[in-house]
Amino acid sequence: MATKRTTVRDLRRHNRSLLLSKLYFDGPLSRHELSQLTGLSAATVSNVTGELAEEKLIIEAGLVESDGGRPRVLLRVDPAYGHVIGIDIGETGVKVELFDLAMTRLAAVDHALESSRPEPAGVVAQVVSGLREVIANAGVKDESIIGIGVGVPGTVEQGETVLVHAPTVGWDAVALESLLRAEGVDAPLFIDNGAKTQGQAEMWFGAGRGATHAVIVLIGSGVGAAVITDGTTYRGSTSSAGEWGHTTIMYGGMACRCGSHGCLEAYVGAGGILERYRKARGGRVIPGADQQAQLDSLVTAAARSKTAERVLDDTAGYLGAGLANLINLFNPERIVVGGWAGLTVGKVALARITEAAAAHSLRHPFGQTSIELGQLGADAVAIGAATLPVAGLLEQGSDARTNPATARKRAPAGTDAA
Repeated sequence: MATKRTTVRDLRRHNRSLLLSKLYFDGPLSRHELSQLTGLSAATVSNVTGELAEEKLIIEAGLVESDGGRPRVLLRVDPAYGHVIGIDIGETGVKVELFDLAMTRLAAVDHALESSRPEPAGVVAQVVSGLREVIANAGVKDESIIGIGVGVPGTVEQGETVLVHAPTVGWDAVALESLLRAEGVDAPLFIDNGAKTQGQAEMWFGAGRGATHAVIVLIGSGVGAAVITDGTTYRGSTSSAGEWGHTTIMYGGMACRCGSHGCLEAYVGAGGILERYRKARGGRVIPGADQQAQLDSLVTAAARSKTAERVLDDTAGYLGAGLANLINLFNPERIVVGGWAGLTVGKVALARITEAAAAHSLRHPFGQTSIELGQLGADAVAIGAATLPVAGLLEQGSDARTNPATARKRAPAGTDAA
């Protein structure tokens, strides 16, 4: 098998990527520390950081005393170098958030969707409106946008034309990137599954930080997961890996929106939980204007209602069994439960969920796993989407606005922070 020849350009890109990533995740650092941490020579570090400083990607961040010599200059990535936007296309709304390069949120808007099966054109209109709003509200210029990340429900088929397959919302091979381009969105676009963007956010900044083998689960109206192996998101042959919600928890069980029966989502997704609660209440309407309010109502009622308590306990049991499947399959060191419904249930039932996971897991792998709640809340998908252009910048060591090779459509491989 032929091996690819490494060129001087490849080596330069690797060195820029290595130093820029180290400064982004661990900075500020001195040139001496960068040399020690990366194994690059002092001359290489000096040359590359000089280039990055000239391009205004990095700036000086003070001085640190050295052993007997002059104080060393600390370097960091400049938060003001540019801006990134993260978009969460959910089943109930579109969230658009704008960040500086240090991932400080500068503006955010949240638009509700009128239907749980929205037309792609309507969603695109909401996205475009949200983009205009956050750029105006943050007071930044269009040309400062390094890239736009989009987290979507369903599978994202990468290729010359990016297609979104989301049967639970009625989308079949929707050319989302093309639709956005047709509406005048010209910044670099990065499109990925929402569970995977949430996973990257938690790995970079939240409960997954420091783990190299983890599963980050998203439980909302839909259910999904990001499987992290050796610090990198596992995608499978066509990037559909992680459809955990459509694994079978009960043969011949409840109907799922995907058309099958007995899927985990039908039992622990918000709709499935609320449907079981409605039936347990004899069909009576659950208080609350939407699914989130109704699930809050269920959790609150569980303190005084045997019916609500039983539904909540069953949900924790189903969820624990689903997590046990992940433990037995992937042997993670950490499982992080996220998504608005996962956090709502997890905040009151994490002990019961963990107990059920233990009961259905092999003893040894369960003993190596911790189960925790996500730390980034309802914004995790949008935050993770915004990290996609940042990941492209770090992997390429250059800006997607000036280097077309950086403008990839999904999270670049190998950029998940451990």
